[in-house]
Amino acid sequence: MITGKQFIDAVISAANNLNNNKESVNNLNVFPVPDGDTGTNMTMTITSAKSELSLLSEDTPIGVAADTAALAMLKGARGNSGVILSLLFRGFSKQFKGKTEVNAYEFAKGLELGVKNAYGAVRKPTEGTILTVARVASEKALRLARNGKTETEVMDAVIEAAAVTLADTPKMLPVLKQANVVDAGGRGLLHIFEGMGSVLKDGVIIETEEQSSAVTSEKADFGEFDTEDIKFAYCTELVIERGGKKDPADLNAFLQKHGDSIVFVPDDTIIKLHVHTNNPGKVIEEGLKFGSLINIKVENMKLQHTEKVIEEPKEEKAVEETAAEPVNDYGFVTVCAGEGLASIFKDLGADTVVEGGQTMNPSTDDLLKAVRQTPAKTVFILPNNKNIIMAAEQVAPIADRHVVVIPTKTIPQGISAMLGFDAAENEETNVESMTESLSKVRTANITFAARDSVFDGLEIKEGEYLGLIDGKVTFVETDLDKCFKETVGGIIDGGTGYVNVFYGNGASEDEAERLVGEVETNGAEVNIISGGQPVYYYIISAE
Repeated sequence: MITGKQFIDAVISAANNLNNNKESVNNLNVFPVPDGDTGTNMTMTITSAKSELSLLSEDTPIGVAADTAALAMLKGARGNSGVILSLLFRGFSKQFKGKTEVNAYEFAKGLELGVKNAYGAVRKPTEGTILTVARVASEKALRLARNGKTETEVMDAVIEAAAVTLADTPKMLPVLKQANVVDAGGRGLLHIFEGMGSVLKDGVIIETEEQSSAVTSEKADFGEFDTEDIKFAYCTELVIERGGKKDPADLNAFLQKHGDSIVFVPDDTIIKLHVHTNNPGKVIEEGLKFGSLINIKVENMKLQHTEKVIEEPKEEKAVEETAAEPVNDYGFVTVCAGEGLASIFKDLGADTVVEGGQTMNPSTDDLLKAVRQTPAKTVFILPNNKNIIMAAEQVAPIADRHVVVIPTKTIPQGISAMLGFDAAENEETNVESMTESLSKVRTANITFAARDSVFDGLEIKEGEYLGLIDGKVTFVETDLDKCFKETVGGIIDGGTGYVNVFYGNGASEDEAERLVGEVETNGAEVNIISGGQPVYYYIISAE
């Protein structure tokens, strides 16, 4: 029998094992654009459960432990892989409800229920993904459990079936075969099963690998200086895998001209740098000239300082987190990253803007809190990213008001949906018109390749400029100007009336105007707008 204590330890062990391997999972992502990486999203999801389970006593019934894990994962789910993982554990919650302990058959049934939950939540399930790995493992576990096998034997079967199926995923998905990798979500799930198996088979919790501990110091007084005293706003850190014969001293000289607080450590294989600058995009672009980027971190120090200085009393914070009274008929929650984009959505009527997007997928709980703070009876959520839609869809069953998800996959689609809303119409009419508006806008993005990849027949090198049209990598160039011209030209046709160009970090209004001036727009009206978005130099819409 599996007790509540064993289940708690198993989930904690699984979270630790995945955390130890999350970067190897992230490296399996085949999509070349910087995104919410699978390993990170799954780790953050299951770590939500680890935190809650750690608070339970050793005599907690397994039904209570499974409920706790499932609810925590549901709220903490990030990205499609995180949502699928939470749904798998919801199966355990349903099967174990009211039980003190469970046998091998009930464990296998719980996994089967989770698989059904996950397949039911995905509009078009694709084989060769985490879904397939979970399904085959579940089927084998159930067969053995029905034949009287023990909990240990069933767990062994789950791990073995998951590993074999994972190895076969390239045969099921051409994109995996082309990139010569297995499915990232499936690999993450295997690490979770292995972590659980370590407890259920051997009674051993896999520990998190040791991280260097920070030295305890006195708390700094951030109120001693003003935010405006920060000359360079962005703390930028890069680790570069050296390539070519360029002299690292040239990169150091570049940094000296573009920032301060510089730490520059070159060796034979990598360059590690830290700089405070007002233009992290230029630092990243310059770094790419010296090799491949292994790690990037950019933080807004002015924002961090403001948050440190402003410490609200607990009473005020409690008021802030209290659900808003639903006084309006309709309200909007939208997701975006970038001060300019947030202002646009606010101007269009959005009540709450959740910061997030391509590399920072908000959790279901983030979206739930935003819904609760929206003073409306019916709240529309605009995810504006395909990897956030599933997390948004989990909000409706647990919200304290009516929630409708409009499946916007891009920022321009979100803006178009807002423009398609009419307060004088009923919900059904608005859902229809807002959803219909999505097909009337085309979206293009200019960004950089986060990793080497062979994708959709294109051989892509890390750092190259990518032009995406409606989510598809269409142009790959080493020159940003050429990539811009090709991409914009690719979404404009004779019927295009309006073109919006949102420039983000690493771009400027002057540069955007110059590029637009060199593109044939077929008479379309062009607006150039500051979006302030990370990752994408430009987001372009055509209607």
